[in-house]
Amino acid sequence: MSAGTPPLSGPPKPQAKGLNCPKCGAAITLHSFGQAVTVVCASCHCILDAKDPNLAILQQFAAATREVKPLIPLGTRGKLRGTDYEVIGFQRRSTKVEGVTYYWHEYVLFNPYKGIRYLSEYNGHWNDISVCKTLPTAQIGGVTTANYLGETYKHFQSVDASTDFVLGEFPWQVRVGERAAVTDYVHPPRVLSSEKLDKEVTWSIGEYMYGREVWDAFKLSGAPPEPAGVYENQPSPVAANVTGIWVAFAAFAVFLLVLMAGFDMRAKKEPVLHETYQYNRAESKGETSFVTDVFELTGHPSTVEVKTYAPVSNHWIYLNYALINQDTGQAWDFGREVSYYSGYDSDGSWSEGKRNDVVVISSVPPGHYYLRIEPEADPSLPSIPYTVDVTHDVPVFGIYGIAFLALLVPAVVISWRSYTFERSRWSESDHPPMEVSNMSTSSGDDE
Repeated sequence: MSAGTPPLSGPPKPQAKGLNCPKCGAAITLHSFGQAVTVVCASCHCILDAKDPNLAILQQFAAATREVKPLIPLGTRGKLRGTDYEVIGFQRRSTKVEGVTYYWHEYVLFNPYKGIRYLSEYNGHWNDISVCKTLPTAQIGGVTTANYLGETYKHFQSVDASTDFVLGEFPWQVRVGERAAVTDYVHPPRVLSSEKLDKEVTWSIGEYMYGREVWDAFKLSGAPPEPAGVYENQPSPVAANVTGIWVAFAAFAVFLLVLMAGFDMRAKKEPVLHETYQYNRAESKGETSFVTDVFELTGHPSTVEVKTYAPVSNHWIYLNYALINQDTGQAWDFGREVSYYSGYDSDGSWSEGKRNDVVVISSVPPGHYYLRIEPEADPSLPSIPYTVDVTHDVPVFGIYGIAFLALLVPAVVISWRSYTFERSRWSESDHPPMEVSNMSTSSGDDE
């Protein structure tokens, strides 16, 4: 059935056929009597042959200790994928893994013009299912895959499924206690399933649905059950293409590198001052500040780099700087410390600090400038030389680092979310993460 099937003008009203159960006499109505193969009496739980005019009893099963109640009552009508359907059958199925039984529910839907369709539900996860129109092909490699209509599906799990409760009508001879080998292949949001019963194999294709979609389709009251965990074909909440994100990130990173290289080549990196001074405590009583020779900055407003070097060892020197425009008096005040310490302890040698310091002042207009310098030093340091270098129009790469991180962080976050979601998905499969060497397609693994 195509999702684009035009809706009917109103809910279908198939001709129903009224009968009575030969076991208990309860009334039985066949809504899809032309397609029904078996029907279940809701009163005595007899499975009856719907093709027999006398409804021959095929099987009677004991009612469950706690009656299984469908989330969508039989007889409910709704519009699914643009087509009206009525719920005519319900079964509970199960599989047992390592002593734990897992249950899921399947609903049979009927439209008199479109035929049979199915819904399945497991822990709040729903699938819209139809029988495959063509036969899929399976390929055996490192991991089994299947191909359907040009799309490749990866093997997820193989289980033995038992039918343990049924209600309503079915287009096949349903039996309680019947066991079938079910194999699922996934390509979210779709799941491709094969079901082998005796020598007959049936293929179906399912598409994930959210509980709210089902509730809205059938106008059900209340709220749908909250989904638990990650289901085998549940779409990832990370809708973005992770590979595409990293490709885009790489492209922007290359663009940033090109910009950095371009600005680096355009920068003049012009030295305008290089002087070595001597700090002497004995001579530094009173006013210790002084000014450098005047230097000229030409061109457009640009950066000024002030680099300080001092050969300190287990000492420090601090310099109060002011970059002053001789013509306008505009000043940029800043202080810089140069310190270096090293030694040995129980963990071996250690060191901290460094003997040089760099600061960059942005957007300094052209003009004639000088530095006012006021040095201070460790009281135990009587004298030390220090060198001051001033360079005009140097490239600043910090903004590019910020831009790089702004691009990197979202890519990492999205990739991590996608990875953890997929890890949760496949941890429930026959191929759990970190156990690649133990991959198996044998039946009986986690549902």
